[in-house]
Amino acid sequence: MQACLNDESVMQGFVGVSPQVQRLRAEIARLAAHDVSILLQGETGTGKELVAHLLHRLSVRCGGPFIGVNCTAIHETLLESELFGHEAGAFTGARHATLGFFRAADGGTILLDEVGDMGGALQSKLLRVLEDQAVVPVGATKPVPISVRVLSATHRDLAEAVRNNVFRQDLYYRLSVVTLKVPPLRERRADIPVLARHMLGRIAAALEVAPKTISHDAMALMVRYDWPGNVRQLGNVIQRAYVLGDGPVVDVADLPPEIRGDGRSPHQQFPTLREAMGRHVARALELTGGVRSRAARMLEIDRKTLRRMMARQHLS
Repeated sequence: MQACLNDESVMQGFVGVSPQVQRLRAEIARLAAHDVSILLQGETGTGKELVAHLLHRLSVRCGGPFIGVNCTAIHETLLESELFGHEAGAFTGARHATLGFFRAADGGTILLDEVGDMGGALQSKLLRVLEDQAVVPVGATKPVPISVRVLSATHRDLAEAVRNNVFRQDLYYRLSVVTLKVPPLRERRADIPVLARHMLGRIAAALEVAPKTISHDAMALMVRYDWPGNVRQLGNVIQRAYVLGDGPVVDVADLPPEIRGDGRSPHQQFPTLREAMGRHVARALELTGGVRSRAARMLEIDRKTLRRMMARQHLS
């Protein structure tokens, strides 16, 4: 198979001008040609599935299928047969044999989304598939060889899950030959105006109308907002503003209350040093699972100072 390299159109959907996006684009282009397992880590809504599509389309497997599986959307009792297929009569209701997602992806790429939520028994079976490059359908005894590139994605810290004995270490190493981190939108705020305008343009093109613009104040509020739902949330906000707003300009009034805040101007909404410090400490505690010694090391302070800061910020 020929690699789909040097195809600029493949990257056009990955919008952004920030250094983080530029680095990620370069990593995608470099890694796509190497047929190794890649773990995509990032918060919900950051675009991990888009990155997986790019890795597939720029790889030697670009002519094969791309199959995305949300491991949390399928009940655990059914996930094994959905992934590996089953024989007719393998269980009650199994009237016909099925291929399963892995065999359907043969010659191409499979994305295991939210793999960190997979149960222990299925982790063991997935590990066997990766080691043998073959699947055994439910109800069968003979393995079926496959050739599939495995990409996985999770919003969880799998290394931490391994340390807590809720995710198999050997499977983690199999899935994360290379790890790519997709940054949250709040860490690449320079991309928010570009993404917002791109989304407005797509809506206008679909409706075959002139695209709307965004007022300076509305854009300033969007750039300041932390976007817990990331790019997915931004897309929903832009669509809402486009549908509900009157006139050719998206203004502050067209934004949802959580982005407008309490109605103050962007300048008035600038956080105080105490507020910023509180958010910083809370974020460090979140990233370390509440382990104060690790949070103190991350903040480069001692535990006594951390306790004082937590007391001032009313953080338990």
